[in-house]
Amino acid sequence: MDTLERRDFDSLYREIGPGLWRAIYAYSGGRREIADDAVAEAFARAIEHESEIRRFFPWMYRVAFRTAAAELRRAPNDTFGEELWEDADDVRDVLRALRELSPGQRGAVFLHYHADLPIREVAKVMGTSTAVVKVHLHRGRRRLRELLGDEDVSDA
Repeated sequence: MDTLERRDFDSLYREIGPGLWRAIYAYSGGRREIADDAVAEAFARAIEHESEIRRFFPWMYRVAFRTAAAELRRAPNDTFGEELWEDADDVRDVLRALRELSPGQRGAVFLHYHADLPIREVAKVMGTSTAVVKVHLHRGRRRLRELLGDEDVSDA
């Protein structure tokens, strides 16, 4: 849905809202409030700037990531979303490991491997170059291997 005509924002929210929220949740290291606020802010800005948006998906992700990044600079590092994963040790371990990555590494890893975006799209969403995304992916994978103790993870 990249063309801009009158948008049905309810449908768009149902279509991309959950994935966007999960991306920001992972990027913020499991901070539910930041994910909630960043997604809400992205949709509010989209409604306000509807006529200026050419490619909705990347625009929404870019706004949400920038909003979350600004909040992460202001927010203390004392909250973590483990309460959602009480019975899922593997998920909790992955979230803890993601929390140890830089925000750029978290975003690149999540968008490339979970959202299945090619590196070029990850760069557009994050507002950076493909070279920076490749560095984030390389360093993020290496750090995740260290933290999770998975020697079989490929660095390709």
